[in-house]
Amino acid sequence: MSADPLTAIAIKRLESPGFYAAGGVKGLYLRVNAGGSRSWILRVTVGHKRRDIGLGGYPDVTLSMARDKARECRELIRSGIDPVDQRKADKQALKSRQAKAITFKQAALRCHATKQTEFRNEKHRHEWITALENHAFPTIGNMQIAEIDVTHVLEMLEKIWHTKTETATRVRQRTEAVITWATVSGFRSGDNPARWDGNLKELLPNPAKIAPVKHFRSLHWQKVGQFMKDLRIRPGIAARALEFAILTAARSGEVRGMTWDEIDMDAGIWVVPETRIKAGKKHTVPLSDSAKTILAGLPRFEECPYVFPSPRGGMLSDATLSAVLKRMDVDAVPHGFRSTFKDWARSCTVYPDEVSELALAHVNNDATRAAYARDELLPKRALLMRDWEKFCALPLKSSAVTPIRNSK
Repeated sequence: MSADPLTAIAIKRLESPGFYAAGGVKGLYLRVNAGGSRSWILRVTVGHKRRDIGLGGYPDVTLSMARDKARECRELIRSGIDPVDQRKADKQALKSRQAKAITFKQAALRCHATKQTEFRNEKHRHEWITALENHAFPTIGNMQIAEIDVTHVLEMLEKIWHTKTETATRVRQRTEAVITWATVSGFRSGDNPARWDGNLKELLPNPAKIAPVKHFRSLHWQKVGQFMKDLRIRPGIAARALEFAILTAARSGEVRGMTWDEIDMDAGIWVVPETRIKAGKKHTVPLSDSAKTILAGLPRFEECPYVFPSPRGGMLSDATLSAVLKRMDVDAVPHGFRSTFKDWARSCTVYPDEVSELALAHVNNDATRAAYARDELLPKRALLMRDWEKFCALPLKSSAVTPIRNSK
């Protein structure tokens, strides 16, 4: 080993394998290997341990750089830190950061996967992620989830907030859910930039102000009697499904997907499972005599669970029910009859609002009403549906309406 400090020119002339003192920093050496490669080594004692700390290869690490690195190592040792342990810790921290460095798209797909059991059906599962694919991924999909802030979310939403307000609202909600998942999973920290209250609410106009609610086309309640009279003489499974939907004030999808095992004819009820209810909660429907008569007159087919099957044995499409109305030249949609039922209940009966709301399987967020409706108000709802059945039975002969008094 040479005792003379090395210079840049001297380094180039070294050929024999061995350790050569670099000078300038105690313990710094240039190691020349048999193959001719060269690297910097700092030989130093850390506590009671002898360390040979590699500082990089020459010429990538120059003599000047090697001396600076050696001084940094010695400074760490004087501070009570082992440079080798520090390097290992830094590498582990880097690996940990890299493991957590996922994009919004990756986080969204993983979040979506964890929610599989929450979706009511395949359609809703598909729509949840598709909205993000179409409107979030193009803007923030490739961004690191930890780096997304309110300006990025705002940029994404402003593109559709005024033109596709309802869609934009869903995209915001799902973006918030993805970021919440990422935070809880340890991929980011801090506030959720997609949060509405106290955040985006101050930066975007209220969606209700720019996107008025679009109501489904419905038939006026005074015309229901004549319509039902005409509907009853219509042949076909679609006509019976529509008639049943009107008598039960149910959603088209709930009726079209109804299976025989959901019906208890003896008890006079139809129990819609939570997987097929918009609110995600089991819903019991009291059946009027007319509704039960429709069911009793339907044929049953082996290996087909549906009450109102399509010609091929599957579930009827919503278009099939709409086609019945079109052929009858009625400007309404199947879902609109739920509004017709609600308008009738308000105009012609004195049942509490909670009764008709529960009949429609609407979620009630008011704690008092929710507590009042724990038993689903089935007795009162059975009376309401019986009165609705009577109202639907005959055409209205005049505009005068006598309020129906519900039984105590």
